[in-house]
Amino acid sequence: MTVPVIAFFNNKGGVGKTSLVYHLAWMYADHGVKVLAADLDPQANLSVAFLDEDRLEDLWSPDAPRQTIYGSVLPLITGEGDVADPHVESLDPRLFDTGHLGLVVGDLRLSGFEDELAESWAKCLDGGVRHFRVISAFWRVLQKAAQENSADFILLDLGPNLGAINRAALISSDYVVVPLSPDLFSLQGLKNLGPTLRRWREQWHQRLDVRGDVELALPVGKMEPAGYVVLQHSVRLNRPVKAYEKWMAQIPEVYAEEVLDNPEGSGATLRDDPHCLGLLKHYRSLMPMSQEANKPMFFLRPADGAIGSHLKAVEGVYDDFAALAKSIAQRVGVSWSREGS
Repeated sequence: MTVPVIAFFNNKGGVGKTSLVYHLAWMYADHGVKVLAADLDPQANLSVAFLDEDRLEDLWSPDAPRQTIYGSVLPLITGEGDVADPHVESLDPRLFDTGHLGLVVGDLRLSGFEDELAESWAKCLDGGVRHFRVISAFWRVLQKAAQENSADFILLDLGPNLGAINRAALISSDYVVVPLSPDLFSLQGLKNLGPTLRRWREQWHQRLDVRGDVELALPVGKMEPAGYVVLQHSVRLNRPVKAYEKWMAQIPEVYAEEVLDNPEGSGATLRDDPHCLGLLKHYRSLMPMSQEANKPMFFLRPADGAIGSHLKAVEGVYDDFAALAKSIAQRVGVSWSREGS
């Protein structure tokens, strides 16, 4: 039995995607859900959010054991063999001792796998086990890591592009959550994203049909749209500022037409669109405070500088992310029954 993979993806950058994955991973762990976060963005921003510089220096040292996602696929790149056993970094001891959160560490060297993935994608149509090994490498590494750590599901952070790395990562996913900002660029990103996901899904199924006698566990390429999250919209008196209202109003229609391939659109508003998983505020000064403390915004305490109105805001952030985490869990069929700390 495979572990569900939830990819967070938008080919438009700057929408708070990595911060979203980071905070959701901690929220799930706080509710007793065993979650594996995986950093497949060659920029490795998720790993930077989770780990301090000393640990990253150890993991990225040329002399260190291969303990990143790049290390796991390196035997395929060098032609030495198949994927190596994954390393999962434990992430919980400073905040609580649940043991429910682990990270497959990212690596800037992962960009060196791009050409290999592009070449193997084309050659899969000719059959041959090596090319299917390459294209399925991420999925097989993540599944082994999740199963060895008894994870309930995998949260996948990806870079903002439509390249070969993201194609291989997305065919490894069961569900896709789209983070959005209320602006023209995010809407244009949706118009690229929807058709691309459908094309990649169809092309992967074509490759599965011609795999012949390749006896290898492979992803099914489900890539089911799970919904979208609107992030970083400015709020005044609990209402978005007027400059963003027109973009927010268009999101349900564009998502329905471009991502769900529904030419009739949705007819919904953002507030009642069933595909809108959540609306997150711009948390302003809490974010830099969180980065300085190296912990999620909703775990900030007075010792971290969260006093007075900041402490009240921390409670609101916790409620926002708990509601979002519950919404995503329900959408993808993951149990959400325990109370948080």
